[in-house]
Parts: sequence; C-alpha cells; structure tokens
Amino acid sequence: MSKITDYAFLFQKSFGTSGVNAIGSFQLSQLNSSSVQSKLKAAGINTNSKQYKAAVKQMMSAGNGAMYGNIQGIKNLMSHYDKDGDYINPVNGLAGLLVTDENESSRKRIISIPDSSKEEMYELAKKEFLNENGTLNGDTTKRESVYNNLYRKMDKDDRLSAGWTMEQYEHQYRQAFAEAAKVADPTWRAGKPIPAGALDGITRELVESGRKSVDIKV
Repeated sequence: MSKITDYAFLFQKSFGTSGVNAIGSFQLSQLNSSSVQSKLKAAGINTNSKQYKAAVKQMMSAGNGAMYGNIQGIKNLMSHYDKDGDYINPVNGLAGLLVTDENESSRKRIISIPDSSKEEMYELAKKEFLNENGTLNGDTTKRESVYNNLYRKMDKDDRLSAGWTMEQYEHQYRQAFAEAAKVADPTWRAGKPIPAGALDGITRELVESGRKSVDIKV
C-alpha cells in the first residue's frame, strides 16, 4: 500500500523572487489566510473536516510554504481520504489499510474472520500449491483478490488485523500441504512434482484444528 508521491498535479514551485504562480493558485504559506479560506469554502470545501485536514497534512509533508497549491488540487487530494480522514487504498477503494509506525504492532493480533474467507484462501492456496509444485509464484498468484474480498467483509478498524490473521491461516494451510507432500514422498521439496493424491485427505477444518499443521501463534 503506497501513498501518493507525485504532487505535480498539486504544486508548482516558485522560481527566483517573482515565482511562478498559475491562475487560481496560492502559496501553501497562505493556506490559512482569510482570503484563501474564503475561496476554499466558496468552492464547497469544509475546512473543518477530517478529510480536508488529512489532505492538508499530506500537502505540508510534501511541500513547504514556497510551493503552490490550488483548489482543484486540494479537492483531488481530499478524494483520497474518507470522511474520517483515513487514507483510501487506490487498489480496492477501501480505507483502514494503511500500515503506519503507530499501528504496525497493534495490527498483529488474531481476530475472528469469516469462514467463507478462510475457505476461499484454503482453496486458492491448495490450487496454487499444486499448480506451482509448492512454490509461491508472485507473478501468477491470486492471493490479493482473496484479501480484498476479506477486507470488504470487515469493519474498517479491523481490516489490518483481519489481513494479518489471514496471513497466519494461509501460512498454516501451505505448511500442512508441504507436510503432506513429504509424507507421500520423503524426498519431496518445493519445486518438485507433488505426489498424486498427497493432499486428498486434508480439509481446512483438520488443518485449523492443528491435526495437519502447527497451531496459529500470535
């Protein structure tokens, strides 16, 4: 999940003493002036909203008082945040998925996620494990779609932890498949063809009960 780094559509940097100022633009140092604030409000921008404040914070982190912004640019940037000021992931259109220094540790907790999502991941992991002979091909995997489907089912505040929880289940499934392949053929290793029928006796419920893999650990 990457935040926007190209601010060309927002800013025009001044040059020399006269500067370069596009029509309708203003220096960021003037953002809180009464004249600019009036223009923003006239354009329908709620300068007290968390959405606006988040956009301004991002602008300030990328620029300085000598750089220029404009109303349309601010509106564009505001569209990348929801009403709570949370960044909206451009891939799936969902908020609550931005990992920061503040939530890096707290997101790593096991929470309840829908069985339908676990089943979807189990079936995909099994299919890809067989197709790729136990390797994980980052070019062909459909894992992202499973995670996005999960995120849509979760409350915004639980999405990061839901994703981390799913990662633990995914790891557990793949480990169970690898263990089963080695039982069928002790010489098996990732990349070698998987013995026919090696995974037939495995079910998601058995894996999650710990009978085909190690327990999930936080």
